[in-house]
Amino acid sequence: QRRSLAPSQLAKRKAGGEEDGDWQPPATQKRQKAGSEAENGDCYRSPFRKPLAQLTNSPHCLDSSQHEAFIRSILSKPFKVPIPNYKGPTGLRALGIKRAGLRSPLHDPFEEGALVLYEPPQLSAHDQLKIDKDKVPVHVVVDPVLSRVLRPHQREGVKFLWDCVTSRRIPGSHGCIMADEMGLGKTLQCITLMWTLLRQSPDCKPEIEKAMVVSPSSLVRNWYNEVEKWLGGRIQPLAIDGGSKEEIDRKLVGFMNQRGLRVPSPILIISYETFRLHAEALQKGSVGLVICDEGHRLKNSENQTYQALNSLNTPRRVLISGTPIQNDLLEYFSLVHFVNSGILGTAQEFKRHFEMPILKGRDADASEAERHKGEERLKELISVVNRCLIRRTSDILSKYLPVKIEQVVCCRLTPLQAELYKNFLKQAKPVEELKEGKISVSSLSSITSLKKLCNHPALIYDKCVEEEEGFTGALDLFPAGYSTKSVEPQLSGKMLVLDYILAVTKSTSNDKVVLVSNYTQTLDLFEKLCRNRRYSYVRLDGTMSIKKRASVVERFNKPSNPEFIFMLSSKAGGCGLNLIGANRLVMFDPDWNPANDEQAMARVWRDGQKKTCYIYRLLSTGTIEEKIFQRQTHKKALSSCVVDEEQDVERHFSLGELKELFTLNETTTSDTHDKIKCRRCVNGRQVRPPPEGSDCTSDLSQWNHCADKRGLQDSVLKAAWDAAVTFTFHHHSHEEQRGIP
Repeated sequence: QRRSLAPSQLAKRKAGGEEDGDWQPPATQKRQKAGSEAENGDCYRSPFRKPLAQLTNSPHCLDSSQHEAFIRSILSKPFKVPIPNYKGPTGLRALGIKRAGLRSPLHDPFEEGALVLYEPPQLSAHDQLKIDKDKVPVHVVVDPVLSRVLRPHQREGVKFLWDCVTSRRIPGSHGCIMADEMGLGKTLQCITLMWTLLRQSPDCKPEIEKAMVVSPSSLVRNWYNEVEKWLGGRIQPLAIDGGSKEEIDRKLVGFMNQRGLRVPSPILIISYETFRLHAEALQKGSVGLVICDEGHRLKNSENQTYQALNSLNTPRRVLISGTPIQNDLLEYFSLVHFVNSGILGTAQEFKRHFEMPILKGRDADASEAERHKGEERLKELISVVNRCLIRRTSDILSKYLPVKIEQVVCCRLTPLQAELYKNFLKQAKPVEELKEGKISVSSLSSITSLKKLCNHPALIYDKCVEEEEGFTGALDLFPAGYSTKSVEPQLSGKMLVLDYILAVTKSTSNDKVVLVSNYTQTLDLFEKLCRNRRYSYVRLDGTMSIKKRASVVERFNKPSNPEFIFMLSSKAGGCGLNLIGANRLVMFDPDWNPANDEQAMARVWRDGQKKTCYIYRLLSTGTIEEKIFQRQTHKKALSSCVVDEEQDVERHFSLGELKELFTLNETTTSDTHDKIKCRRCVNGRQVRPPPEGSDCTSDLSQWNHCADKRGLQDSVLKAAWDAAVTFTFHHHSHEEQRGIP
């Protein structure tokens, strides 16, 4: 049996004369030894251990005066809580004893730069003696961590939001619409609102326990990152962007069951699609605040998402939308009705009292009486809605961001496109259906076919092969040996211009470009072009997972990243993405809904952008694309009247003229320019400045001057001019506001 080699055991065996051989101790040896040691008073110690020495602390002799002075110096130092910048009461209060005295706000309302959302009424000395100290209201002050980074317009926005959701603007109503244009920091303002409501109220306790953010699926991770960025770990949000049905239900039930002043995860971030599928789990409890990002998705009160959200047990509702009016006033009513039910009456009452008079008054063929009545009803609508809607335009950003130049570029059709277009109009017969007021499946299909033809003939090649309606015999018009496997830019006017823009940008600068289209087939053509030209690119469309989108965007925005082009499907990623890594954006085809185009074009001119931004909107001259653009103008004029309160919007197009979709004008340089009655151009050339106080195209979304090749300042577009460009509209670019000549 092995024997211990510990120094103390070796010393024992040596003192007893034992040898280190095989030794079998008796079973009672240990107990007997312990007893004998106790009797004899012997104690075997290790030779390596020093015996303990007794310490004697003799007090230092002080006289009484010195001792008293020493004690007084100790007692004169007040106790300090070991927390940096702690300003709470320390007094004689003991733990577990209710604090006496008046309640105090969470943050100092008199600190420099403090954003005070609520200031309690001043009380006289007599009222202060009578009032219950436990019911005295306190200041509500935004956390200085957030108030220090808020810009002036954002501070104003937070105050407006807080007044609305606490029913201080409209008694009995707790909702509002944040309708700021893209890039003004709506997300930060709403995060500030949530954090304030979760932490404080005039009653010296949190206003709400939980909040929910519902957003498009592509923005769920972005919201999570924004909360982490601005609150820096002070709160732990719950973001649900994937998982099995059972797992999601379990998380939602856990979120709804949270109670108390300190909820572990007080913010839920969820997509519209996931919310609709799991609405039942969220309707079993109550949520203090619901924020609907890109809220124009709720424009139809009949869809399932609207009804599921509307059935939530929450009075406080904030709807975020940079484009609250997209198509008609009834959609606008749906948004207002969602946040403040009943403020505009029922849908039928709204249509009869507001929508019909306003639309009749805006029509170019309206009589003077109809215009007068329309203006009166418009003023009445604005006065009601403005109590729960805040709207600031992107002009505010001109103080913080570089210049933005938007240009509508009208591109000639190639001979192949023109022949295919005319051949289609001869064979298809959608014009008669539209004149009769019918919108059939064939009419909608014809519109899509013409839009694709304007992009590139390759997009309708399969229809020509199958000789579908409108394309009989069209295959003979294609060049001999044509194949869709390779892209041929020279067959499309817009693709030819795009090819020039990309080549000149790549060779003359280090700028990056965002390419936006409504069709994934067009994105396929972009990919072929990039592979032919050896441009590095990244593509985001509906097939990309939500988790991957955030990493792709973050990588593209890094200045060191070599990717030159970001291809974007406007349907999948046109809302909310921040693509400040690029400063040039090409909108390859227009959408019927102007809000979709506005959202997509706002991806590059945002906070963090350092370069001058160029936006190119490509239109095929004289085609259905110009008609779509003119229809957008009519819708944006309506939005300007109701949301932006612009009174000088001219009526350039009648609703009857907008029905002329299936025509081709080959003799014009720009059909849109012909219709806007431009007073600055002679034969398509700008020859004089506009009259004092007026623009040539004030209705045309503020496109305020025209240019031929000599008038272009953009060197990239100059190089593309001779390819297929026939005309260009220049947008007001904030240069005058910043003092740039």
